[in-house]
Amino acid sequence: MSSSSQSNAPAEPAAPQPTPPSTPSTRVLRQFRVVFNSVKTHFRQVEREAGVGGAQLWALSVIDRRPGIGVTELARELDIHQSTASNLIKSLVERRLVATSREGTDRRSVSLRIQPGGAEVLRSAPLPFAGVLPDALSALDAATLERLEQDLTKLIALLEADEASGNVLLSQM
Repeated sequence: MSSSSQSNAPAEPAAPQPTPPSTPSTRVLRQFRVVFNSVKTHFRQVEREAGVGGAQLWALSVIDRRPGIGVTELARELDIHQSTASNLIKSLVERRLVATSREGTDRRSVSLRIQPGGAEVLRSAPLPFAGVLPDALSALDAATLERLEQDLTKLIALLEADEASGNVLLSQM
C-alpha cells in the first residue's frame, strides 16, 4: 500500500463483541436482563409520553374501563395490596386525574371515575396500559404459562425470596 492511501488518523477501536454465553445459567441470566430491560424501557416511555408512572397508567385504564370501580376491586384487578391501590388513587386524585365519590347504600365505599385530565393521559400514553410484561404473558398459551410458573417457583425457592414481594408492581421497584 502506498503512503498516500494510509491515514495518519488513529484507527477507531472496534466495538467489543459480546461473548456468547457459555452455560445455560448465563444464557438464562441474559434472558432475564432482556425481559427486565424491556419492562424498564416501557416504563420510561410511559413516564416520558404520558407523565405518569406505569402503575398509575394501568390504574387509570382500569378506572376508565370500569367507571365506579372501588379501591378493593381495583386492587384485585391490578393484583396488588389494597393499601398500594389506595396510595395510587391518592396520587391520581391529587393530580385531578381521578375523582372519588361515595355512592350506593354503603357510604363507606368509594367509587372511582376518570376525569378529563386522566382521559387525556390515556390518549397520550403508549400501549399496552397494563405494561409489556403482563401483555406478553397474557398472549402465551396455557401450557407455556404452566411451565413458566413451575420453573419460576423453583427459582423463587432457591432465592429464598419473600413471596409477598409479588404484590409490588414492577413499576414501583
